[in-house]
This record gives sequence, C-alpha cells and structure tokens, in this order.
Amino acid sequence: MTATANEPSTRLNRTVSGRLLYLFILGDVLGAGVYALVGELAGEVGGAVWLPLLVALGLALLTAGSYAELVTKYPRAGGAAVFAERAFKQPIVSFLVGFSMLAAGVTSAAGLSLAFAGDYFAAFVDAPDRLVALLFLTAVALLNARGIKESLGANVVMTVIEVGGLVLIVVLAAVVLGRGDGEPGRAVQFADGVTPALAVLSAAILAYYSFVGFETSANVAEEVKDVRRVYPRALFGALVTAGVVYLAVGVAAVTVVDPETLAGSTGPLLEVVSAAGGVPAWLFSLVALIAVANGALLTMIMSSRLAYGMAEQRLLPSVLDRVLPGRRTPWAAIVATTLVAMVLVFTGDLAALAETVVLLLLLVFISTNVAVLVLRKDHVEHEHFRVVTVVPWLGVASCVLLLSQQSGATWLRAGALLALGAVLYLAMRLARRGNGHTGGDADAAPRDDAAGGVTR
Repeated sequence: MTATANEPSTRLNRTVSGRLLYLFILGDVLGAGVYALVGELAGEVGGAVWLPLLVALGLALLTAGSYAELVTKYPRAGGAAVFAERAFKQPIVSFLVGFSMLAAGVTSAAGLSLAFAGDYFAAFVDAPDRLVALLFLTAVALLNARGIKESLGANVVMTVIEVGGLVLIVVLAAVVLGRGDGEPGRAVQFADGVTPALAVLSAAILAYYSFVGFETSANVAEEVKDVRRVYPRALFGALVTAGVVYLAVGVAAVTVVDPETLAGSTGPLLEVVSAAGGVPAWLFSLVALIAVANGALLTMIMSSRLAYGMAEQRLLPSVLDRVLPGRRTPWAAIVATTLVAMVLVFTGDLAALAETVVLLLLLVFISTNVAVLVLRKDHVEHEHFRVVTVVPWLGVASCVLLLSQQSGATWLRAGALLALGAVLYLAMRLARRGNGHTGGDADAAPRDDAAGGVTR
C-alpha cells in the first residue's frame, strides 16, 4: 500500500501524525479496565490469566482488520456510520449504527467520569462523586475544544504514565522474584474444578472488553496525515503493544499474588504493589486516576468527531457540524456530547453503563465486518489496505459469540437507547418534510467525493 500524493480536503485540521495516532489508540485500548481485569480473569481461570488475554487479542484483531480496510478506503470522520451508509444504502441503518457508536461513547464517558470520582479520587479529596464527575467532564470538554493536537498531546503524557504504571507492576514482580519470593509456576495453573478450554473461552469473552477502544480511531481519520499509509501500522501496532503489556501484567500479578487473593480484590494491582513493597499505594492510585482520565478524553474526542461526521452526512442536525474559528474543532458537537454524558451520570452506576457500552459496540462491529464484504465491489481510485476475506467473516462470528453472553437486562437497556435513536431519526425526517424537503431518505444529499464525502 502506498500513500497518495494529495490528501482529501477537509474542514478539520490535519495535524495527527502516525506516532500520535499510535499513542491515541494505545491509550484508548489500555484504558482503566486493566486495573481491575486481572482479578476477574483470575477468578475464571486461576493463574493462567495470560491465555484468555491472548485469545481476546486474536478476536480483537479480526475486527481491527475490517476497520483498517474501511478507514484507508474511506478516510472520513463518522467511522462506522459512514461505512454503513456506503454499504447498506439505507439511511436509517447508517443512522442506527452511528447512533449506537455515539451512545456507546457518551455512555462510556459517563461511566469513566464516575470511576474517576470514586475511591481513587477519594484517596485525595472527599467530595460528592456526581459533582466531581460533572467537573471532570467539563475539564475534558475544554481540552477537547482547545484542539485535537493539544488533546492528543495530553494523551501522550497520560499514556506514558498509564503504561509506566503497568510496567511498574512487571518490575515489582521481577524484584519479588529476585529476592526469592513469588511463584512463577502459578502462571500455568488453572483453578480447581474448571475445564481449561471452557474456562479460557469464558474468560476470553471478559478479556475482549479490555481491547475495546481501537474503533474510536476511525473517527479522527480526517485529522490524520497520510492516513492510508499510517493507519494500519498504528492500529495493529497499538493492539499488539497493548496485548504484550496485558500478558506481562497478567503473568506478573499471579507470580506475586495468589489468584484467589486477586479474584477477591477490586484493586488487584494494588495487591501486587502492597505485596512487593517500596511504592506508596497513593502513588499507584494517582496512576489509576490518570488512566481513567485518559480513557475519558479519548472517548469524548471520538464522540464529538462522530457527531460532527454524522451531522455533515445529515444524519444528525446540521448545527452539530459547526467548527470553532481558529481552533477548527467541532465545538457544537463537543458541547452536545458532553451535556448528554452529564445527564447519563445520573442514570446508573458504572457496571450498568459499562455493560451497555459493550453490547452497543458489538452491534457496531458486526455492521463494520459485514460492510467490508459488501463494499468489496465498490472500487476507489487510490490504493488502500485490504484484509483477507475470511477475516471479516470470522469477525462477525466472534461478535455473535460475545453477544450471546449478554444478559437480558443489558439487551433491554441497549434496546431502549436504540429505540430512542429510531424516534430521533423519524422526527428528523418529519422535520425535513415540514421544511419542504420531499425526497424522503434521499434528501440526505451526498457531498462531492473530492471533498471526501459519500457518493451515492
């Protein structure tokens, strides 16, 4: 694959380099979940926590392959919604895919704001958690509005700290082994009474959640320099890097602390810090806060760019495509997504919000994998990444497998959000007709392809 001489025109500021994109994806994938994930996995499989993590990495790479092909083929803000529009030719399908992604993004940001305001923050300041969450979302919005380069610059710093905290766990494990403590043999042991294959499958479904986040990168495609060349490298490189870090942390944790203790803790990596000694617990709590803040920032960058892209495609009200003069950031979309996240802060706890996020994203992933296959007949002039045909088929199968594990309550909650999206879509159609538009769905007029829009 080679880069084209000229990038598609865009009203956004194309300042994101391959290195910044790599760190964007890495910071979003690593996220805050890994700080609790090791304990959950230990409860499923025992000491062999690295094995379901490895399986989950393979599952995530399947759908990542589809994203690499579509983003390099159609490098526009809007991500999965733009792909669905091209593939299925049904605006309501495109709208619901985009709305699912948008709902997942703002719901995730709301959940992360609650996580930020929880016990880790309480270690420093005792304040009402909802108030802290609202102030936190406001700070994230201000940084987001300042500029994509500034936001991703902050992401670089926070990702380095976040990765540094995880590397610290590996170093502490080495120190423990060096002084003659720890039991490395636990890393190949399974919990008593489990069937290894079934336990690994069950834990891999949980571990897959830790790799969710790579899809957000599709929504900054318009702001990436030489996107067709650097995007696949950044995407796959970040996922593999995250996988290596996860595997190392998983092995390190069970080497220092027995799996039963990890499984019984809500802060399993703090158990490792405590057992190793030499590092104050408050310092690691600060690292965890930075990890949560980084995840929220990247999620809100994605959500605002997705809302902007959908508005440009006339899938959301056109007011959301307004750009801040000078900064060239989508300020209206940033304000709207932040306000929705603030409302969601009061609708449930972190667990309920997280479960809804996962289900919505799996629906988006199915759409994206199918879109790759449908759009193979759509020829574009420029060269782009092309994934092996069997990969999107396997991606669909992996998503269906994960969906089958969701609870009825989660399906009901996600269904209610999608029903809200359908109502919003119908209301917009009626409003357009009331304003004199009689073209039905066709009134979502395409933009000229030279401007990077959708051609129908």
